[in-house]
Parts: sequence; C-alpha cells; structure tokens
Amino acid sequence: MPLIPIIAVLALLVILSGIFTVKQQSAALVERFGRFQSVKRSGLQFKIPFADRISGRVSLKIQQLDVLVETKTKDDVFVKLKVSVQFVVSPDKVYEAFYKLENPYEQINAYVFDVVRAEVPKLKLDDVFERKDDIAIAIKRELSDAMETYGYGIVKALVTDIDPDHKVKDAMNRINAAEREKLAAEYEAEADRIRIVAKAKAEAESKRLQGQGIADQRREIARGLEESVEVLNKVGINSQEASALIVVTQHYDTLQSMGENANSNLIMLPNAPHSASNMLSDMTASFVASQQIGEQMKETNEQLKLEKPKEKLRR
Repeated sequence: MPLIPIIAVLALLVILSGIFTVKQQSAALVERFGRFQSVKRSGLQFKIPFADRISGRVSLKIQQLDVLVETKTKDDVFVKLKVSVQFVVSPDKVYEAFYKLENPYEQINAYVFDVVRAEVPKLKLDDVFERKDDIAIAIKRELSDAMETYGYGIVKALVTDIDPDHKVKDAMNRINAAEREKLAAEYEAEADRIRIVAKAKAEAESKRLQGQGIADQRREIARGLEESVEVLNKVGINSQEASALIVVTQHYDTLQSMGENANSNLIMLPNAPHSASNMLSDMTASFVASQQIGEQMKETNEQLKLEKPKEKLRR
C-alpha cells in the first residue's frame, strides 16, 4: 500500500517532465536519443520523458551585432568604422541556424571585416564619409548571400561611426576653419567695397546738388541785378551808374554782415577820404570795360556769321 502513492508521485513527475513551455518569439529544438526530432514553437509543448530532450533554444527576435573595423583609405589614412548589423533567424530555418553554425556572431564579424577592407581602400577619406551608405549596402548584400544558407536574414547594415586618427581630424578642422576665414574675408572685402562705392556715389550726388544750387543762386542773383538795373533806368540812372551803385551797396551790406557777428574781427585798412570815390570809379571803369568787351565780342560773332554764307557761295 505505501508503494502506490510513491508510484503515483513518480508517474506524475514523469508526466510533468514531458511538459514544457516555449516563450513568444523563440523556438526550442527537441532531440530524441541525440538525434534531431522537431522544432517546438511558442506555447505549451510536450516531449517523451527520458527519450526526448531540449537541445537548445533559438531567439526569433531581431538581434544586433556591432563590429569595429580598422582599415586604410585610398589616400593612406587609417580610419575606424563602426558597423551595426541587424539580423534575425528565419522561422522556417531554425534547424540550419542552430546546427550549421557554431558561432554565428563570429561568422558575421568575419564577413563585415572582409567587405569593409575590400571597399574602403578604394575610396579617399572624404568619399568614405560621403558614401558610407554604399558601404552599408555592400555589407548587407554580401551578408545576405552568405548567411541565408545558415537560416539568418540580414535586416539592415549601418555604418554608424567613422573615426579617423585624431591628427587627421585636427587637420580637417584646420582646413575647414581656414576655408571659413577665407570666406569671411571675402564677404568683409565685398562689404567694404559696397560701402566705398555707396560713399563715393553719395559724395558725387552731394557735389552735383551743391553745384546745381550754386548755379541756381548765381542765376537768381544775376536776375535780381538785372531787375535792379531796369528799375534804376526808369528813374533816370543809366546802366553804368546803376551798376556802380549796386556794387557799393553790396560792399556796405557785406561790411554790415561782418559787423553783426560778435566773434568776427574787422580790420579796416588806412585810406584817404576819397578812397570810396576812387573804388567807385574803378568799379565803374571795370564795368564799362567789361561792357565794351562784351559788345565787341557780339559784333565779331555777327560778322563771322555773315561771312560764312559768303564763303559757301564763293565755293
């Protein structure tokens, strides 16, 4: 009687030993007497006690392997590349993934080294940075062809880091800084040129307007003098006397303006009592001479105009 409970307990233990579970996104491989029997998926599974055993479990999740490769570029610069390979075991090739490869990580690592050291030496350092996606595509293509036989699918290959020697990086930074300084100098020179041109244009415009203002001022003064002479002529004063009177009036107006400024100093040169009349006589003589010269020039121009048609007729 005491043996029955013991046998029942042993039988229960034997039955329970044949029950096992497999986690989601994984697979279990069952062997019977050392020979592969089947692949068990996620959930509650059964095996024959003592005859079957779980030889291993394989994850069906996407896995990532980071590989650091040091190689030389075409322009003899040593550079380190960090390559991240994302791979997954094909659900229908769990057997190949478990039994055909002893260490899949080493296998992937070897292929990455082979591809990188075949592609990077063809490129210069600058091209390595620009064409890192091409290197990643080459790695994925090579790995996909090689690892598919062993039940592994390559999801993605990424070149996540490119690290040249620190001396090379310092030289590249100096080159970049020099280029930016050169560009800044060019912009500053262009800005200075624009400022100089703008200043010159402004000065030219100012001079033009100033000259135009002076010309207008002189024109208005001449017109005013002409009107003054006409007014004086109407009251019986001839042109010479009117001109002399205007000059003397302007002379004294100038003296008055100078005297109105408290900070100005007026120096009166010694002269005889008849100096004013002499100055007036000199001014009158100058105006008369100017008028005579002007009239002579007019007569000369008229004679030349008359002689030109005669010369044409003679010809």
